Amino acid sequence: MREIECVDDKELDILMKAGTKAIDIRTPAEWQNRGIIEGSIKLMFFDEQGNYDAESWLNELKKYVKSKDETFVLICAHANRTKVLGRFLRDKFGYKKVVELCGGIEYGWILKGRETVEA
Repeated sequence: MREIECVDDKELDILMKAGTKAIDIRTPAEWQNRGIIEGSIKLMFFDEQGNYDAESWLNELKKYVKSKDETFVLICAHANRTKVLGRFLRDKFGYKKVVELCGGIEYGWILKGRETVEA
């Protein structure tokens, strides 16, 4: 199964400065605990029990990502949930340019010394 592309913190900066949306799919508790990347959009996918409502989440996503050809970056804690969701969006819903933050916010951002802001 083909993985989705991942970008590092520097590539994410470049993408976001160019207008690419970064979608943080973690839970509200995670946002409060570790903060968020400035400019990212909070849009929880899996709740604390691992449940999700794909239809209502997709309706929210469409407010930010207007086309299935538009690049957007998914962010979670360690890049596990983003791999699952990214493949789901690509394979089941036809999103062509789903990207994830390599290592998630923990390994791909915070441990690289990058700042987060309050959620």
